[in-house]
Amino acid sequence: MIPNIICFLGLLVCGSQAVLQVSISLNKAELSVGESKFFTCTAIGEPVSLDWYNPQGERIVSSQHLVLHTGGVRSRLTIYNANVEDAGIYRCQAADANGQTQEATVVVEIYQKLTFRHVQSPQEFRQGEVAEVVCEVISSPVPIMSWFYNDMEITDQHYNRFQVLANNNLQIHKVAKTDEGVYRCEARVEARGEIDFRDIVVIVNVPPVLSVPQQSFNATADNKESVTFTCRAYGSPDPEVTWHRRGKQIEESEQYSLKVRGTTLTVRNIRQDDGGSYSCKASNKAGEAEQELFLKVFVQPQITQLRNVTAVEDSAAMISCTAEGEPLPEISWRRASDGKSFADGDKSLDGRVEVRGRHGKSMLTISGVKLSDWGRFDCEALSWIGGHQKSMFLDIEYAPKFQSNHTIYYSWEGNPVNISCEVMANPQASLLWKKDRQTISTEGPGSARVYNSEGRSLLEVTPMSDRDFGRYNCTARNNIGVRYQEFILAQADVPSNPYSVRLSSVSQRVATVTFMKPDSHGGVPIGHYLVRYKDVGSQDWRDVRSHGVQTVVLLTNLEPNTTYEVRVAAVNGKGQGEFSRTENFQTLPIREPSPPVVHGQRGVGKAYRLGLVKQDDGGMPIVEYIVKYKMQEKDDQWMTKLVPGMNDFVLLQHLQWNTRYEVEITARNVKGLSEPTYFQFSMPQRPDITADSLFSGLGLGAVVGLGLAALLLVLVAVDVSCFFLRQCGLLMCITKKLCGKKSATSSKSKDMEEGKAAYLNDGSKEPIVEMRTEEERITNPDDGSPVIEPNETTPLTEPEKLPLKEENGKETLKTDGIEIKVHGDSSILSKEEDSKA
Repeated sequence: MIPNIICFLGLLVCGSQAVLQVSISLNKAELSVGESKFFTCTAIGEPVSLDWYNPQGERIVSSQHLVLHTGGVRSRLTIYNANVEDAGIYRCQAADANGQTQEATVVVEIYQKLTFRHVQSPQEFRQGEVAEVVCEVISSPVPIMSWFYNDMEITDQHYNRFQVLANNNLQIHKVAKTDEGVYRCEARVEARGEIDFRDIVVIVNVPPVLSVPQQSFNATADNKESVTFTCRAYGSPDPEVTWHRRGKQIEESEQYSLKVRGTTLTVRNIRQDDGGSYSCKASNKAGEAEQELFLKVFVQPQITQLRNVTAVEDSAAMISCTAEGEPLPEISWRRASDGKSFADGDKSLDGRVEVRGRHGKSMLTISGVKLSDWGRFDCEALSWIGGHQKSMFLDIEYAPKFQSNHTIYYSWEGNPVNISCEVMANPQASLLWKKDRQTISTEGPGSARVYNSEGRSLLEVTPMSDRDFGRYNCTARNNIGVRYQEFILAQADVPSNPYSVRLSSVSQRVATVTFMKPDSHGGVPIGHYLVRYKDVGSQDWRDVRSHGVQTVVLLTNLEPNTTYEVRVAAVNGKGQGEFSRTENFQTLPIREPSPPVVHGQRGVGKAYRLGLVKQDDGGMPIVEYIVKYKMQEKDDQWMTKLVPGMNDFVLLQHLQWNTRYEVEITARNVKGLSEPTYFQFSMPQRPDITADSLFSGLGLGAVVGLGLAALLLVLVAVDVSCFFLRQCGLLMCITKKLCGKKSATSSKSKDMEEGKAAYLNDGSKEPIVEMRTEEERITNPDDGSPVIEPNETTPLTEPEKLPLKEENGKETLKTDGIEIKVHGDSSILSKEEDSKA
């Protein structure tokens, strides 16, 4: 600066002609990349031009990057956003009119500040790979780089898997999830003491890993079953789980349910086509994983094809049964007519029925089909998870078959007869009647008419002359064949005569006739037999018809000791045939009855019932039965009872307990007495009638009530006895209270005095008292019970009445209905009513 000033002063001193001089405001300048700076060039003298030149010696033309502002003796150069290429020596040159030039220079130095370029955070890597954490820094001079992790500088000593590369990036070998975190990239320029850093987040992504608890599942179709697949996915970031089937992703629907962020798949209402493989896929930034799961769907057997079959008799029939299922079922057959079963490979004993099957299809073949094969066949498909059964019907077509061998019919003129032609055929046959090759119409006039129904044709013939008898032909026809059957209508006759007429069981009034059927019934079934009989001394025959065609006839109401003639004839629709040879028999004379038949039955109480079985009365009614009975140990004490002959039992009463009896029964009719029938029986032990038996039907309350009532009656009876006999007791106290003490005492004294005189007899100290009941009763000498003569309505026995006993053994008498009579001069009381008064 000082030299310029000196030069300027020299010019002023030396003369008027000026010298051209140039100067720049700065001789040297430092810029950082991106920085802007300007320089001013000043010229002294009379410059006509002022230009700038770049470090390459090229004249600078104003632009956006390098801008020139020139005016007069000054020119300003501005560098915007300097870059490294802008460094160098810039010259400012001035020229005057004489062509002289002068210039000045400025040195521009450009340096790069620490600059981080394209440093991303976070930076993601996949687990297991070689990770390179990028940290790009530019500066001039070249910076010194350092990496830090967990506040510790990364060196080979501490991190053997970490390495700082030549490009200043950090390399991590086999990066793991544990390497995640914040890494610091630091740059320093020692010359300028400049330092800067960037924190970079490192994320390690872990590829998905799948966990499948169960890989295969079993289910049965069409049972409304559901199966849930589980597929757990692990990774970083959390994987997204999807399900796929047959190359398509499964979405939520009525059939499929996805839950727990898609890790479970539920297949609802499983069907057969739901079986197969299902894919579970998990994906994240680090990759994807796939696992296959299997669903085995078992399908219950289902018969899909079974049809009814029609076969022709003597041909072959093939019946097919197809079934599906998982596992494939085994097929068997069952014939409903006899229950016979056929499996694959089976063959019937006659070799006509055979079964062959393969892959869910079975074929039952019947060779030489018979009518017995007609009917239902059951096809059954069976596997270990179930079975299915269907039935089909085997229909057999066959030519007509006549059902009856009855081809000869009998009738007579004017008697209609029905000739039946019954036919079995499949399909149904048409029936046609002919006589002498002439077709008989169903509605034609004449002696014959036809009535048709399914499987049957009825020919009604009413013979009018001999030409209506003869041969009739029934023709049956269907699409399988034609059959003929011939019927003969012959003239009927009456039956021939029965023979071997015999008489059996002949008694006084009854006889049984037996005979043999006639050899010929005349072509018409016999309707009944006519038995004709009479007394040999009479001319009047009596007729008896048999019951239907029975060959045994009972003759009744015969006379004893009489000879009869009997003969038999058979009767059919045509009429009565000839009689058999006449046979004679004689009834027995009247005699005494046979011995009675007796059976015993225990009666009620002290009675015994003897049943009488009707026996042979000897030809006359039994008048009476004479019944004699006695105790076995008393030989001479027989008791007799007469019973009318119409009775069927004898009732013996008033027997003794624990005693054995002998009975002799004789039947009598007008002819005399039968032989006696003897019978023995024993009476049981006497029953023990106790309070338990008497009151067993009563409740506890009823028993207690009855006991209290009995006790009260006893107390009342004692009190009344004390009143009359001893002038004491509760009744006496009540009387004294009511009548007064004085009168009662005097009355009592008077009565006692009179009583002494009246009661004493011959010096006795005790009164003579006569006691009797209101009704005189007849007692049984055996047990003291009342004796009532039995009649038809009287019960056989009654419970025995035991007298009530006091402690001293005396009998206690009821006060009801007792009369007390005192023998003496006067009576105190004669009736119960007086005592009450």
